[in-house]
Amino acid sequence: MLGSTHGTLTTHSSPARAVACGETPPLTVHGTAADLDVSGRPLYAPVPDLDRFFRPGAVAVVGASDRAGRPNTGITRQLMAWAQRVGARLYPVNPGRGSVFGLPCHTSVSDLPEQVDLAVLLVADPLPVIEELGDAKVRFAVAFASGFAETGAAGAAAQDRLAEAVARTGVRLLGPNTNLNAFESFREDLEGPAIALITQSGHQGRPVFALQELGIRLSHWAPTGNEADLETADFLSYFASRPEVGAIAAYVEGLKDGRSFLLAADRAARNKVPVVAVKVGRTEAGARTAASHTGKLTGADAVVDAAMRQFGVIRVDGLDELQDTAALLARARTPTADGVAVYSISGGTGAHFADLATAAGLRLPALGRAKQDELHQWIPDYLNVANPIDNGGHPVGDQRGRKIIDAILADPSVGVLICPITGPFPPMSDKLAQDLVDAAEETDKLVCVVWGSPVGTEDAYRRTLLGSARVATFRTFANCVTAVRAYLGHHRFTAAYRSPFDEAPRALSPSARKAQELIRPGRQLSEHAAKQLLRAYGIRVAREQLVTSAAAAVRAAGLVGYPVVMKASAPQLAHKTELGLVKIGLTSASQVRDAYRELTDIARYEGIETDGVLVCQLVDRGVEMVVGVTPDRVFGPTVTVGLGGVLVEVLRDAAVGVPPFGEDRARAMLGELHGHALLDGVRGAPPADVDALVEVVLRVQRMALELDGRLAELEINPLLVLPSGQGAVALDALAVCH
Repeated sequence: MLGSTHGTLTTHSSPARAVACGETPPLTVHGTAADLDVSGRPLYAPVPDLDRFFRPGAVAVVGASDRAGRPNTGITRQLMAWAQRVGARLYPVNPGRGSVFGLPCHTSVSDLPEQVDLAVLLVADPLPVIEELGDAKVRFAVAFASGFAETGAAGAAAQDRLAEAVARTGVRLLGPNTNLNAFESFREDLEGPAIALITQSGHQGRPVFALQELGIRLSHWAPTGNEADLETADFLSYFASRPEVGAIAAYVEGLKDGRSFLLAADRAARNKVPVVAVKVGRTEAGARTAASHTGKLTGADAVVDAAMRQFGVIRVDGLDELQDTAALLARARTPTADGVAVYSISGGTGAHFADLATAAGLRLPALGRAKQDELHQWIPDYLNVANPIDNGGHPVGDQRGRKIIDAILADPSVGVLICPITGPFPPMSDKLAQDLVDAAEETDKLVCVVWGSPVGTEDAYRRTLLGSARVATFRTFANCVTAVRAYLGHHRFTAAYRSPFDEAPRALSPSARKAQELIRPGRQLSEHAAKQLLRAYGIRVAREQLVTSAAAAVRAAGLVGYPVVMKASAPQLAHKTELGLVKIGLTSASQVRDAYRELTDIARYEGIETDGVLVCQLVDRGVEMVVGVTPDRVFGPTVTVGLGGVLVEVLRDAAVGVPPFGEDRARAMLGELHGHALLDGVRGAPPADVDALVEVVLRVQRMALELDGRLAELEINPLLVLPSGQGAVALDALAVCH
C-alpha cells in the first residue's frame, strides 16, 4: 500500500533471490545497496559458522587442573569427557602444571602442536589471553569468569574492553559469565527433529534439557551469558539453518541488539523453524533482576512483544510452557486443518476443556450430521457428539473406542484431536491411552493427550503415552491449549510469511530529502513546522495558514473557510490547550481578531516566543487516532498507533510496530487495539477510512526509517480518520529532532 497515492514513496522489491531459497546471502563488511537499508544497516542475517564450536577438532583448556578441591578440576574433567564424546583432541594449558589427568600440560596456547578450534578459559581475567588466542588463530573461546556487566559500571567497562579485544583479534567469544551447558552430555539414541536451546541463565534451561528423559531429542545448548560477542541472535540464525533442528527454545533476559534479533527471527521464519521464547522483563522487578544477572537491557516490554509477534516468535511465560510448546512444535507435522476436536469420557471434562480452548482462540468446528450419526453407532444417542465429543465412558473399554477415534480423525475439518484424561481409571484409561497411541501412528493429524493425574507413575502415562513419538502428552489443560494454539498459529504465520526486509527501502526517497531540510538538530519543531514534515511525506494536513497579525488572521480565515480553529505556534510548545492557546469554532472576523489578540497576549505572559498563530480548518467528523514514532533503546525507532485525543492518555490503548513492517502488520496493529470497533462505526457512525489510516502508519514508518538519527520523536494527535473513502487528516503534530 505504501506508495499507492504518492509516487515518491514507492517500495522496492528485493533482488536477494538466494534468501528466498533459504540460502545465506553474501555479506561484505561495507555491504551493497541490496544488502543495506536506508540507514546503512544490514537487511539479512549472516549465519555464523558455529560447527567448529559445537564439534571442534581440537580444544585447549586454559587453566586446566587436576588438583583436588579446585573448581577448575571438576570443569576440566567434564570437558575431557565431552571432548571424547565429540571426537575432539584436548590440550591442557597451565604454566604451573606438568600434566593434567595424565595429559601433557602446555605453558601457552602458542605452544600447542596444532591449531585448535576452541579455547575454554578457566581464568579469572580472560582479557590477557585473548590476544594470544588471536595470534594462534583460535576461532572460538568460552569465558566463564564473572564480574563484568552484571556487576555495574566498572564491570561494564571491563566487558567493553574484552569485546574490543575480541573484535580486534577475530576470536568469537561465548560469555563472559557463562557456564558449562554447551558441553552437556546429550543423548545420542533419540531420533526425529530436535530442540536447540538458547539460554542466558543456564539453570533456566534445565527443564527443557530434561525433555530427553521423556524421549524428546535435544541437539545443542548455547548458554550465552553476558554476550560480549556471540549473542542470542547468532545462535538463533545458526540453529534455524540446521537440518536436524525442529524447534528453537530460548530463555532471554535481554537483547544485545534489537536489529540482530529481528534479522535472526526473520531467518527462522523464512526457514519455517518455530522459535519459542521466555523473555524476562514484563515487570520492573524482572527487568531490574535481569540487568543484575547478565547486564542486559530488557527493552520496553510492549516493543519486545510486538517485535516477537511480527516475526513469529512464540512468547510464553513459564518454563513449563517453554518445555511443552517447544516439544510439540519440534515433533508435530504440518496441520491438515485448523479445527480442534475435544474427545473425553466425561461430559464435564469435555465442556471444561472446550471453554478453555475456545477462549484461547482455538476453533472447535461442529461435526456434521453424517459424522454425528456415525459416532452414534458406538456412543449412546443421548450424549453430545457435535464437539466436544462425550462417549460416556464405557465405549473406550472395548473395540468401539478405536473406531470412535478413527472416525473423528477422518473428519476433514479436524486437524487436531485432544483427549483430556483427568485421572487414571483402569482399565478404561489404559485402553483409551493405547488406542490414542495406535491411532496416532496411522494418521498425519496431531493427537494430544492431557494426563491429569498428579501421580504420574501410571503405566498408561509413563510407558504408553510417553513411549509414543507421535502423541503429544501434557500434564495441564493450560499448557496443552497454549501449545496447540502456538502450533496452529506458527503454521498459519509461516505459510503467509513475507519478509519485511525484502521490502525495506534501500535508498532515500525525495520525501526524505525535503524532510531533512526541515529538521532542526536538538530542537522540538513548532506545530507548523511539524506539519510541513508530514506534508513532505504525503500525509494530509488540515488547511491552515501561519499569520503574524490580526488582519492577516481574518484574511486567512476567509481563505481556509469558517468555522476555524486558531492556535499559537512555537517551538518547544507541546501542550497548548492547557495554557489556553487554542480557540475552537470561530465563525466571524471579529471572533478571529479577538482570538488573535488573546492568543498573543497569553503567549507573551507565559514567556513563549511564537513564530505566529495558525488559522486552521475545523474538521470534526471522524475517529480521533494517534500515530507516532518513539525511540526504543534496544530496537531503535518504533511506530505506535492508538486511540487519539485525550483517550491516548486515559486509556493508553495503543499498538506498536517495529520497522520494517508491511501493510499486513499495520492492519494487525489496528486489530490489537481494544477500541478498534470505533473504526468499524458504532452508534450509527459510519465506518472509518481504515485504508487511509494504514497508509498514514506506513508513511510514518518510512519517515522513521529514513530520518533515523535525525528524528527523535513524532506524534500526530489527533489524526482524524474520516468516513470510509474520505481519507485521514492530521490536526496536530509534534516533532522532536536529535
